Amino acid sequence: MTAKNLCILAAVGLLIAVLVLPCACAKEEKAEGQEQKIEDIQLEEAFALMEDNRDNDDFVIIDLRSAKEYANGHIEEAVNLDYSASDFARELEELDRDMAYLLYSCTDDVSGQVLDMMAELGFTEVYNMLGGMEQWERVGLPKVQ
Repeated sequence: MTAKNLCILAAVGLLIAVLVLPCACAKEEKAEGQEQKIEDIQLEEAFALMEDNRDNDDFVIIDLRSAKEYANGHIEEAVNLDYSASDFARELEELDRDMAYLLYSCTDDVSGQVLDMMAELGFTEVYNMLGGMEQWERVGLPKVQ
């Protein structure tokens, strides 16, 4: 393969990456006629989203950590839905699919998995706060007990 062909191949690969990667980060799909907004978001975006929805009853912050971790400090207004609980899947399925949700866990491993679960279940608007509670605490944002 000539150097020119390698350059063309590399350029095509780069173009594909530029076009495909944004789609992998923000999954927007059609579910029963409604568009889904399922996204990983940075801490700053999550904080702004919380501020923008402070008085919105259709916006729920979900702490996916254990009840003990939740009791040791959580984000204000967050409700605890323990991912490790035996009835977690049932509780998740009972949530209103038309409300907006912001998920977080210790880091973002668990919340990323739950984000995918909620997308599969047909939830319309779900955000995963990247970095989780560890990042929240690291930058000194407030928590309540």
